[in-house]
Amino acid sequence: MSITTEDEKSGMQQASDAVAITLKKMREFAKPGISTKELDEYGRKLLEQMGANSAPKLTYNFPGYTCISINEEVAHGIPSADKILKEGDLVNIDVSAELNGYWADNGGSFILGEDIHGHGKLVEASKEILRKAISNIKGGVRISDIGKLIETEAKKAGYTVIKNLTGHGVGRSLHEEPHEIANFCDRYNTARFKKNSVLAIETFISTRSTIAETQADGWTLLGNKGGFVAQHEHTIMVTGGEPVIFTSQNGVWD
Repeated sequence: MSITTEDEKSGMQQASDAVAITLKKMREFAKPGISTKELDEYGRKLLEQMGANSAPKLTYNFPGYTCISINEEVAHGIPSADKILKEGDLVNIDVSAELNGYWADNGGSFILGEDIHGHGKLVEASKEILRKAISNIKGGVRISDIGKLIETEAKKAGYTVIKNLTGHGVGRSLHEEPHEIANFCDRYNTARFKKNSVLAIETFISTRSTIAETQADGWTLLGNKGGFVAQHEHTIMVTGGEPVIFTSQNGVWD
């Protein structure tokens, strides 16, 4: 969507606060010994308390209120009573929701407890690459130039990017124009960022894989070459200068 009034901006901020606070509190609630189903149910309660509706449920009838991906899972992990969190797990939580007709999306990867498997460098790279990408977005910038920046920074750090998962427009629905804000330089994409547009910008930084493949359950994505992936995502509004970060309350950069 394109924000044209203060009411629209306020509506986007409220929806973004709901998903950001939910993500932050879910991250704090996660601990070894609980299931991803318990973590998801906690997220559901938080969203409901704020009057928000789970976007994956509304849009796709996803079998969970949030997406929780563990270790080798790249994205769209299904919450399950059988998946028990363990010390050192690489956990990704993606929370998107609708509130009063506005939709917002955010996510983040983190290490549960002590970094016994050495995933911390990957997580930090994803966070910092997202920060750099967002700081370079303004009206008139080519979308492909941001993709090039993400891929270049990933390579510098010794990583690859997932090429078939992208950022996207958001606001009046979960996925809007532009439909693909890729993590690499897509030279066929000549579109530019538009001032006042609302976007979900996300990184998918990988130790090995370049493509995410859907598994037999129809949802869970794994990398084509194995390894691990870290993802971080903010909902922003493009301006003529620094973007407005609607989901800053999620604390992924704290």
